[in-house]
Amino acid sequence: MRLFLVRHGESLGNINEQAYRQFGDHNVPLTRWGHRQALEAGGVIASYLKALPSADFGKLQIWYSPFLRTRQSKDALLEALPESVVGDIREDYLLREQDFGLFTEIYDHAEQKQKFPEEFEKWARLRSNSGKFYARPPDGESRADVAQRVRLFLQTVMHDAENSDHTVVIVGHGVTNRAVEMNFLHRPVEWFERSDNPGNADITLIEGTRSQGYESILLHQAADRQPGQEGELRDAYGADVTITPKPTA
Repeated sequence: MRLFLVRHGESLGNINEQAYRQFGDHNVPLTRWGHRQALEAGGVIASYLKALPSADFGKLQIWYSPFLRTRQSKDALLEALPESVVGDIREDYLLREQDFGLFTEIYDHAEQKQKFPEEFEKWARLRSNSGKFYARPPDGESRADVAQRVRLFLQTVMHDAENSDHTVVIVGHGVTNRAVEMNFLHRPVEWFERSDNPGNADITLIEGTRSQGYESILLHQAADRQPGQEGELRDAYGADVTITPKPTA
């Protein structure tokens, strides 16, 4: 069995957090740079499969999160993959991004504390007493909650895996893709806490068999912006939208 875990390409939210406030987390689009990253990721998967013996993999089963940036990334992958290797394409809400509750769209701790002082203090105590993995943001999900729903998703994947040449592509988010790797490879919580989210459009490959075990590698690390490229391809892919400046106090 083979799993390609692909994080979505660069989104407007990755370069300007104001995008989460303006569009809502579920509706933040890719940048044109992010679309190019996802196209490149699709090409990497196509090249990897091309190098395998033809009998060593079945048609790809592609799963993706319903958020706009992952749907756009999935579409870019499909542009780069030969139609002959693509099988079922399915959306699953269990792959959505972690729900940060009241802290959605607010990633600065000082701002969280200013806007929701009581809730922030309670959350901070939970993080201190129970650990970051288990502490839920107010009205949101902990990382443990994400890992639990991802485990449910993997039950569907494994049910569909009838033989060792089953090949799956999962287009998700940083936390959810890490949760897939954690659950599939039976990693401990300590591993999750020590690991970082993959970069935009990075590919983690999990490969092996039930009898011999599975291993993971970072198959592809997408190109980041280099000095002098900060202003390139920053507009939204596939839509004429701009970021509204944050009101000043």
